[in-house]
Amino acid sequence: MTNKNPFTADRAGIMAASAFLAALTLAVCASPASAQPNAVQGPAVAVAPPAVIIQDNYDYFPAYETYYNRTSHQFVYRDGPAWVRRPEPRGMTPEAMLAAPSVRMDFHDSPELHHDAVTKSYPKNWAPPAPRPEEKK
Repeated sequence: MTNKNPFTADRAGIMAASAFLAALTLAVCASPASAQPNAVQGPAVAVAPPAVIIQDNYDYFPAYETYYNRTSHQFVYRDGPAWVRRPEPRGMTPEAMLAAPSVRMDFHDSPELHHDAVTKSYPKNWAPPAPRPEEKK
């Protein structure tokens, strides 16, 4: 008995036709739009380089309850109920403030979030420990 239906085909024919269509689709889609004569190109999109995140690093001056941001070179302190960030400390030169005893902080966000704990660890009269005398040999 012969198959007289023109729309049926054997498996090999279907596989060959599918492979041909897949290859043709891949060739058309993979070619650049400029090679296609009637292709519409969209606007060029600029991609920004990845952002560089710089962490803030603080020193704390207990005698003045003032922080110095070593990254932005700003002094951070409470002025009444508000926290301020300024290039100079209140009532003195930056050089005088930076010469006072200080402690390097290990947080990188806002000092006001840590101030209560910092003042408990480093009260206004805090001073760094005295260096140990060298042991005699």
